[in-house]
Parts: sequence; C-alpha cells; structure tokens
Amino acid sequence: MTRPSSRLRLALAALATLTGVGLVAAQPVAASPKGSAPALDAVDTFTGLSFTVPAGRNDLGQPQTCTIDADLYRPHSAGPDHRVPAILTTNGFGGSKADQAGIGRAFAQRGYTVLSYTGLGFPDSGCKISLDDPGVDGIAARSLVTFLGGGSSAAYDSADLGGVPAGPGTLTVDFTTLDDAATHDPRVGMIGGSYGGQIQFATAAVDPRVDTLVPLITWNDLRYSLAPNNTSFTTGTTYASSNPGTEKIGWVSLFFGVGIADGLTGATIDPTRNVGCPNFVLEACKAKATLDTLGFPTEDTYRLTDRVSVAHYLDDVRVPTFLIQGENDTLFNLQEAVATYRGLKQRGVDVAMAWQSWGHSGGTNGRSGAAPGELDLTGADIEGTYLGQRIKDWFDHYLKGTSAPTGPEFAYFRDWVDYTGSAAPAYGSASSYPVGTRQTWYLSAADELVSSKAAVLPGSKSWSNPGAGAFASYSEVSALEGAVDLPDGVTTPYDTPGTFGAWTTPALTSATTIVGSPTLDVRFESPAVAATQATGPAGQLQVFAKMYDVAPDGSQTLVHKLISPVRVADVTQPVHLELPAVVHRVEAGHRIRLVLASTDAAYKNAYAVQPVTVRADPLRPAAFSLPVVP
Repeated sequence: MTRPSSRLRLALAALATLTGVGLVAAQPVAASPKGSAPALDAVDTFTGLSFTVPAGRNDLGQPQTCTIDADLYRPHSAGPDHRVPAILTTNGFGGSKADQAGIGRAFAQRGYTVLSYTGLGFPDSGCKISLDDPGVDGIAARSLVTFLGGGSSAAYDSADLGGVPAGPGTLTVDFTTLDDAATHDPRVGMIGGSYGGQIQFATAAVDPRVDTLVPLITWNDLRYSLAPNNTSFTTGTTYASSNPGTEKIGWVSLFFGVGIADGLTGATIDPTRNVGCPNFVLEACKAKATLDTLGFPTEDTYRLTDRVSVAHYLDDVRVPTFLIQGENDTLFNLQEAVATYRGLKQRGVDVAMAWQSWGHSGGTNGRSGAAPGELDLTGADIEGTYLGQRIKDWFDHYLKGTSAPTGPEFAYFRDWVDYTGSAAPAYGSASSYPVGTRQTWYLSAADELVSSKAAVLPGSKSWSNPGAGAFASYSEVSALEGAVDLPDGVTTPYDTPGTFGAWTTPALTSATTIVGSPTLDVRFESPAVAATQATGPAGQLQVFAKMYDVAPDGSQTLVHKLISPVRVADVTQPVHLELPAVVHRVEAGHRIRLVLASTDAAYKNAYAVQPVTVRADPLRPAAFSLPVVP
C-alpha cells in the first residue's frame, strides 16, 4: 500500500514499509473498454521547487518559517489562455513528495496542475513534525495555495519540458483556473493518504480557497487512534476526557521511530529539527513519555491530540469531501471515517464515504495494497479501477465543473465477491450510512450466544489478567504483518485460557453479512476493581473485545484483526461498547464468537491483577448486536 522513502527503508527496514502512506497502483487490471480511456496530455515537470513559508510558531512560541521541497506537474497544453484546475498533495508519515510522483503525472495528463510537496519534518523539508497542526502545517500549506493561484514564484532545480535542457529557474503559475485573481484563489483540490489525508482538513480549516478534499485512511481524533477507549464516546470517536483510553503501544512506538530517523536523515536541511524533542514538537515527546509511563493519556496529551484532529475543528471544514477508509486497518479504523462523515453531514457539507479493501494493516487475503481493479491513481488506467474512476469523477465534478457523477454516498468492498477487471462488482453501495438492520445475540450460560432473551440460561464466566503489565492475548504486530514474510503461525491471534471469556453462536443456517459496528451492552463484576477504580485510570478495569469467525473445523479468524480496548469508568454500572466497524461475510455453517480478553500484546496492559465475572442473566441479559445486510 505504501512506498516509504529509501532512507527510511535503510533505517527501519520492514517496520517502515507501511508508514509512508502514498497512493500506489493496484495490481494489474483488464484494459478499459474501448473508447473509455481519455486522451492524455504531455506533462511538463518542474522538480526541486523550494519554498520558504510562514508556519505558525515553534516550541518556544516564536514565529517560524519553514522550507518546503516540492515538484510541480503541468499539462503541456496549459497556459494563460488555457487554464486548468489544480491538485495539492503531500506524503504519508515517513514519506516524501516522491511518493506522489505517479499521481502528479497521471492527473497532469488528465488536465490538472499537480503540486506534490514533502511535509514539514520529512526530507527535504524543514521544521519539526507537528502532527498536521492547522496552526503550523495548515498555515504552511496555505502559502502553496497562494503559489498555485499565481501569488508568488518558486525557484526550481531542474525541469523536464519536452526536450528543453534542465537547469535552475524560477516558476510563476499563470496557468491555473482562478476563482478570484485578487486573492490568488485557484480552483484547487487536495488528495493524500494517512498523514497526507489529515493535512487536507488542516489546510481547509485555515484556507477557504481550498475547494474539495479526498482524504484516504486518516484519523478523526488522534486520542482515539493512539489510545482508544471504545466506550464513553461523547461524539464520534471522541471519548470523555475523564475516562481515558489505553496506549496502542506498537503503533505509537513505530511512529516515533520513523519520525526520529527522518530527523537524522534530514539534519542538513534543518539542524534544529533534532534539538530538544528529536524531530517532533515538544508536546509530542511529552505525550509519548506520558503514554509509556502511565499507559493512558492525560489532559496535557488531549491538548495536543485535540488540536491536530479534525474532530475538534470540523466546523471550519466546509468543502465537499470524499472519505476513503480501509477495512484492514488497526491504526485508523473505519470508525474514524464514520465519525468525520457523520460530522460533515450534520453540518450540511457534501460528503461521500467508501470503505476500501486495504489500509495500514495490509489488504485482503494476505495481499499488500489494493485489490485488483480497485485503485490506480498513478498510471494510464485510472479509469479502469473502481476508486480511481470515482476520484477522477469527484475532481472533475467539483474542480472542472463537469456533470461527472460523484457516485453513491456510501460504498464498501466485499472480499468474497468474484470479479474481473474493475473492482466495481465487489462494492456494495447505499444512499447513506448506516445500512441494514440489527441482529441481536444474548450471552447465555455454557459460553453461548443465543438469539432470544427467552433462551438465556443463568450462569457466569470469570477470568483474570496476569498482572504486571504482561499480555496473555495477541492480535497483531502493528505495521509488520504483510510487510515481511513471517513463519506460519507466528501472527495467528490467540487468547490464553483463564484470561478471557468467550460466547459463541450455533452454526449459522445461512450466510450473514456484517456491515458496520457491532455493539455490546454488558455488566462486569469485579470487587477488586470496584475498590480501586476511584484512584484513577490505573485502577479501572481494562477489557479488550473482539469478534471471531469460527469455521466448521474449529479454526477461528479474528475479523480484520480488529479489537476494541475498553477502560471501564465504573465497574458497578452497565457498559456500552462499540466495536470497530467491519465488512465481513460469515458463511453458513460457521459460528460467530464474542471474546472479552483481559490483555492484548499491541497495547499497554494493567499492572494490577483484575479478576472479573460476566453473568448470564435472563432478566437483564448482555446483548451483542450486529449490523447485517441482505
């Protein structure tokens, strides 16, 4: 799914493979039907553009300027008498402008000027990583919008202008469509993945000249992404500050390793990147230390994560947005896109959402990257892939003003559907989200899930964590799986007996398709925790909820390796859990298993021993609800 910079590959080998989220081609697909491929323009490429831009304030509160390295791709036919709209794009975490070269050339061939730049804190741009802060990264990007509107010039190192010798020069943009020449307002959209997705919100929030966004696999609220708590939601994925989540230690550590390595390789560009907190703003280092020490965020952490998360400035984003999120993603799961989708829709913003096959955790059936025919933004056959065509249509509609369709408001990839060529047949669609109806199962004795309250038998299930922060359950190795070849069985999820509770349905008589978020309403009993929870988060109960698909032979699959960490604020009260959304078909003869585990290897675990019991009570049974579609 991504190609990190060569420097990071050398520095971090396999661990960096899935971090620099660029936009890459899908596997080869059948050619587009005859006559459907557009006429492609020649492309003029300007490389090594250098900008020095204002970018908010540094760690000392002083105004700062940052250098930005960029490349520009222009249709050869574009000029003052033939103006074209623009696209601004930047890299995922750990990458560079080079990751977007394919999209630059491909969309320039289709009548767009594309400016691809390296984000702040990554070679060869200056300043520290500010986590897509609107007040830093957004302000910096605003100068690039002005450049695309003809408001400034940039020096470049070389240019490919169809035979013209390369060399240094200066470029002034006089070939983009302008909405307002006086304010240097170009017709401009943005596209990018992960870190290159959140920057779009940050830029649109501070610059109303941006016209449309296409963010892929990015976050809604970084407090949920890096320290989730799948209960106590106040809105979207934002949980109550008084009920903090649990550190996703694998992903958090990986990000800091990548960021620090990038600071070392880019030291000659800006030596100050490695002063104090190495290549991160100081608040980020403090947050990392807090998470590693306590295992959960504090109010100081929230001040940073809230500032850099669109959930907390969504009122300032008012442009049409096409959200694309990955079904295989344990970093930014589908709930993040759902939260942003709902928030924009409530504000009357034109919004669409597609759930694609791939994300930070890989693709379908152990494959890395997009499914065949699903996404290609880098080559000659954008139109031959489902999402490639939709993204092109989206830009054509909102930037060129054509009648191109923007597609269904909600679409989702179904990995069990066979097709050839474009992945369009594998996508289900609906006029909005959520979809389907709720199917409820109830926790019963003998470790069963039953379909009616009347069938619930009284009984109980008890377990405990090992304590001392140790884990007894494994779900994934963040960002490693799919990046390197590991021995068979090494990455198979497991739960150690005595440390979890499980409840399983009978064999299904017909296939069940789940599209959306399962929920669980349950009561926990733990006198030991009840005695300590008033001392704060460290004394509260931790639970990790997850759903398995159990085959007739007894083998089980953790659906997309997604789990739901929960920190229970008050163990004496009922708890409502929301599991990450999935798209999954449970075949006839298979069973669905709900597991509540006490620990997980990808997270910080409780140090205190926490024995817990869940009772099957016919009068008030625990309910496991699934969103199902025909």
